[in-house]
Amino acid sequence: MTDIKKGLAGVTVDETAVSKVNPETNSLLYRGYPVQELAATQPFEAVAYLLWNGELPDAEQLAALRRTEREHRALPDDVRAAIDLLPTSAHPMDEVRTAVSVIGARETAGMSNVMDAVGTPEENLDRSVRLWAQLPAVVAYGQRRRRGEDLVEPRDDLDYAANFLWMTFGEEAAPVVVDAFTRSMILYAEHSFNASTFTARVIASTLSDLYSAVVGAIGALKGPLHGGANEAVLHVLREIGSAENVGPWLDTALAEKRKIMGFGHRVYKRGDSRVPTMKAALDTLVAHYDRPEVAALYDALEAQFVERKGIYPNLDYPSGPAYDLMGFDTLTFTPLFVAARVTGWTAHIREQQAANALIRPLSAYVGPDERHVEGYVADAADVEAQARPAEAAS
Repeated sequence: MTDIKKGLAGVTVDETAVSKVNPETNSLLYRGYPVQELAATQPFEAVAYLLWNGELPDAEQLAALRRTEREHRALPDDVRAAIDLLPTSAHPMDEVRTAVSVIGARETAGMSNVMDAVGTPEENLDRSVRLWAQLPAVVAYGQRRRRGEDLVEPRDDLDYAANFLWMTFGEEAAPVVVDAFTRSMILYAEHSFNASTFTARVIASTLSDLYSAVVGAIGALKGPLHGGANEAVLHVLREIGSAENVGPWLDTALAEKRKIMGFGHRVYKRGDSRVPTMKAALDTLVAHYDRPEVAALYDALEAQFVERKGIYPNLDYPSGPAYDLMGFDTLTFTPLFVAARVTGWTAHIREQQAANALIRPLSAYVGPDERHVEGYVADAADVEAQARPAEAAS
């Protein structure tokens, strides 16, 4: 009997040098560096450089990347026009998916040979940087549009995180908010062969272009079992309301066998290594905004759920209330994930292209045995085809 690995659990499908979880230290490593160390010491631009190039940048390399990122921050007119065609009731992830499609179509326009659209390693690094630079404008405009607010143009005197917040809210964020937002971007930037990254690599393995692979990854990330979990966390916290309600609410939720979003992770067995860093950032925001009731509810749900189920929070649990305190709409949370994870996705896409093999797994068929349509008479071509050796479908 075929040994089925549902969800590919435990299956190693390829090699990667981009990231791993070190089981000995329970640390997520980006190119060998523990992510908590990167979040404590590096700007997001430096971490993006690391994911794409394998090493942290020196001062000159970081300055060059920042110049390029700032040159491509503005929202292109055709991308804005495409977003405006969507109803404001559309999910923001649909806006982001559409925007990346338009950006990709513009970048590869005129390339009648499909192999030209695949691009060289150098071209795809440039595409990665430009896409990363433009996504904050896409996400920020999407939130402002839904609120009936005008587009805010980017500023070239602010770093990536500060400018992202500026374009979203139209005012400079306090340093504590910029720091917390930067840490969240770094923590979300990469996580090995997760669902969206694997989707991107599957698409890239067909020799499709980088933008198509990113669009596919966005589709995978939208699901609540992946990136959409940070939205679901806020819905849970709002449903509970206050720390005093946690016990009764949890009694009912567990009795109904509800899945409590924000807890558990397939990779981490001793707790998500990213949580302490993001929880510390959340604590700074709670203090900055003077919202102790947020921390009380967070702590109460975590304590009772861990005590009852032995399952620990994942990164989505602290990031949800952190983004809420910053002022982001709940529907914007997963697009923020996209803006960060595009660095990891594109690093993996380029890695896949560098040593490519078409990703095409097998399946175990459990349908009816061969059967035939009543009255059908095989012609000569059918007979000849059936006589040839069997080949796997492409």
